[in-house]
Parts: sequence; C-alpha cells; structure tokens
Amino acid sequence: MPLSLEDFLRQIPKAELHCHLLGTVRRETFTALAKRENAPIPDEEIAAFYTRGEKPVGAIRVLRALDAWLIRKPDDLHRLTYEYLQDAAAHSVRYAEFFWNPTGTARESGIAYPQAQAAILRAVEDAQQDFGITGRMIAAIDREAPAADALEMVQWVLANRDERVPGIGIDYRENDHPPEHFAQPYAAAKKGGLRSTAHAGEFGMPWTNIRTAIEDLQVDRIDHGYTVVDNPEFAARCAERGIVFTVVPTNTYYLRTLPPERWALDHPIRRMPGLGLRIHPNTDDPTLHHVTPTQAWHMMVKDFGFGLDDLRGFLVNGIDGAWMDDSDRNRLRAEWTAHFDALRAGLDAPGGKV
Repeated sequence: MPLSLEDFLRQIPKAELHCHLLGTVRRETFTALAKRENAPIPDEEIAAFYTRGEKPVGAIRVLRALDAWLIRKPDDLHRLTYEYLQDAAAHSVRYAEFFWNPTGTARESGIAYPQAQAAILRAVEDAQQDFGITGRMIAAIDREAPAADALEMVQWVLANRDERVPGIGIDYRENDHPPEHFAQPYAAAKKGGLRSTAHAGEFGMPWTNIRTAIEDLQVDRIDHGYTVVDNPEFAARCAERGIVFTVVPTNTYYLRTLPPERWALDHPIRRMPGLGLRIHPNTDDPTLHHVTPTQAWHMMVKDFGFGLDDLRGFLVNGIDGAWMDDSDRNRLRAEWTAHFDALRAGLDAPGGKV
C-alpha cells in the first residue's frame, strides 16, 4: 500500500537534538505527581499548562513548577526520562539528546546531581533495551540563575563524567541574560572535554547573541538561532562552518508576534536554508507545545514549504550535528538515508514528491 505523507514522516528515522526533559511530561504524569505531593496547583491550572491557544504562552512556568513542587526523588526523573524516550521512539526517533537543568533540580527538588544523573541514565538504559532508542543527556545551564551556579553545575558534570552526558547547553529566557555572562562555565566545559550548544537568537534577541555563542563561547551548534537571518554576511560564515541550527517549528515567539496569515510566510525558518544554513527540526517542549516529532517534520512541509529533498538534508543535518563518534555517524548516515529513500519510493505521490 502506498504511504501517506503523515505515515512517511512518522516512519523516517529521526534524531532529536533539542528537547527539554521537563517539557515532555505527560499530563497524566503531571497530575499524578501533583496529587502525590499535595501540590498547591489547582486542576484548572494544570489544564492551562496543557492548553495551547492562538497566542500561546511559553512553557517556563511549567518547568519551574515541576522543580518547585513535583520532582522529589530520583525515581521521578527516571519516570520522566523513560516516558519521554518511549513517546519519542513511537515516532521513529532513534537518537535523542535531551536537555535537563541540574541546578533547578538540586536547588528546588533537593536531589543532588550524582543521584539525579544516575536515575536519568538508568532510564536511558531501560529505554534503549525496551524501545531501541539511544538517549543522551545534555546538562543545561539555567541562565536565570547566577553565573556562579552555572560554573558549579559544569563542575558537577565533570566530576561525574559519563559518555552518555556528552556536553552542556543553556536555556530559559535569553532576555537580559546574554551568552557572554556565561563565558567562564563554557570555558570550563571546553577545557574538560565537553561539547556545547546554546539557545541564542530566540525571543527575537539580536543576531549578535548568536555570534557571541559561536565565536566567544565556541559552541558546536546553535539552538533556535532565528535572528541569524538579520545579518546575511554572518549567516554566510555560519554556513561555511557547517553550524547546525536546531530549529523549532512551534516556537511560541513567532506565533505570538506575527499575524496568523503571515506567520509561516515570514518565519525565519523558511529563510534559513536559502542562506546556506544547516537546520534540523525539533519539538522543544512536545507535550506543552502539543507537537510530536512527526508533526514537527510535517510542519516543515505544510507550513514552511520544504520538499522531500530538503527533508532528506535535514535528516543528515541531525546526524552530523549529533554528539557521537564518527564511526556511529557514518553508519547512521548510510542506514537512515537508505531507509528514507526506501520509504520515499513508496510514498503516495507522483515521483515521491510533495
């Protein structure tokens, strides 16, 4: 039977490089944890967390609520990680690098880093055995906390070094917390042999934040990075270096700030490949954004007008941007592109086109 586009997009092998663990929490899990802890979060507030209107709010308040009220023991982190990887594997995500913020968990949940990391990595092992998905944890700096906390977090990672924690990132609101504030933690991570990425150019923040992350913090890739389109000369330098940008089709900033009839037409994602930039679609906070990996890839076609050749390139970008050794990279590139091509041949469209 010919494949529909949705079935094709669900079955293609995928990497996910930009997803926040606390943004993957199932609503029923959130509710169960809230009831267990007698958390002062009314049912209607929980419902609001999982409601996405025309002008959606960000997920930050949910992430903060989880650390502050609901995560109380390492097994909670195991549950969240295992459920995320299970859900991702159902959409043919075979390799996932997901963000987790150790500072918030240590400060608010009271779980020390070694115990928290061990629980998350135990879930990674369990999910690989049960669902065939490879998981890798990225320890993320909380940019709303002091830079000293960020340096301490990097030191935690280095003191508990594990190959399944290949690097660091930085998240939460970029406004008023530019990347240069965190030069020392990034330098310590690099000296210790960790890879790095950074949320930059999100929330309409200037392209210079992206330049700082790449040139001063020396990150390996960029998360979001949309305002790079505002400086084509700098974008050309990023393209020449092969920097991978992990983009999010459901990013709330542009849904809030662009008119509905112009949203997809004026979104920077549409323009980035034309500047030679390597992009890769991701879910970011899937349960809170009401998006699955399949839907994120579908939006690249439906909303931004990319074709199957583009999608094949995005798939390769994800492999090349992932933090794995070259032997694994070469193997996955050969296996995944062959699988993509075989599925494309069965697509219910003339010549396998959309």
